[in-house]
Amino acid sequence: MKAIIATKSGPPEILQFKEIDTPQPAEHEVLIQVHAATVTRGDIMLRKLHPLLVLPMQLMGIKKKKVPGHEFAGEVVAVGNEVERFKIGDKVFGTTTGLSAGTNAQYLCLPENPKMNVLEIKPEKISYEEAAALPVGGMTALYLLQKGGIQKGQKVLVNGASGSVGSYALQLAKVHFGALVTAVSSTKNVELVKSLGADTVIDYTQEDFTQNGRTYDVIFDAVGKLTTAQWKNSLKPNGKFLTVRSMTREDPQALTLLADLLVSKKIKAVIDKRYPLEQVDDAHRYVESGHKKGNVVIVIDQN
Repeated sequence: MKAIIATKSGPPEILQFKEIDTPQPAEHEVLIQVHAATVTRGDIMLRKLHPLLVLPMQLMGIKKKKVPGHEFAGEVVAVGNEVERFKIGDKVFGTTTGLSAGTNAQYLCLPENPKMNVLEIKPEKISYEEAAALPVGGMTALYLLQKGGIQKGQKVLVNGASGSVGSYALQLAKVHFGALVTAVSSTKNVELVKSLGADTVIDYTQEDFTQNGRTYDVIFDAVGKLTTAQWKNSLKPNGKFLTVRSMTREDPQALTLLADLLVSKKIKAVIDKRYPLEQVDDAHRYVESGHKKGNVVIVIDQN
């Protein structure tokens, strides 16, 4: 099979498009033909990770991957003898978090009952690309918003509302939790965040929300850049500050909820750009540039 291989840390140039052996499923594993994957900020971080930091990351449950990529959508093409949940032909999606397997490849082997990652049936009404772009950003946003205990009618500010986590946080806070959402973005993304349902939009090139005197019940930092000194005066007494720098958890029930919201068109997966598998290095360069809106999808041609 064709795959992207990363044998060392470094710039996008270390990513190699190569032919490698197709994995074979063990007794409790399924073999998935991958149709779509993504490149995330987390993939950039792991690609650049200093060798001395690999062990601490593994202790946190994050493994360095020879094949990069953490989320995917595809079709089950083979199953192990003991597999019960899935059958050949099932359309599936999920993540490989905590596993050494990566998604930037034509095929992927995963356990049918994962402990660290998630693997679920893909709804027919959403595309492979939408499904691949949902798990990481969607589950991160949902987990943190639930942690914040948002109540209907509360005022929520999402900093970095045009990114993957931010775009899902904006939509979930508005539609699922019933909050009044202020979205912070750059000038070029103002119309995008308005289209996602933001009640108020702050263009950070024109206005600093930390200095305008307005306060919020919840501040969600979807880019992980705000310091305490910046946000503390914008948070109401007993308000909650949420950040993507926090540890999060993946949950099959959360992914099912997100998929249902996507099917019902209450939320949408924002897809900025699509790249073929052989151009994953270009996708990394684009994500690393910091100009990404929503998600960057890798479309995998099986031919």
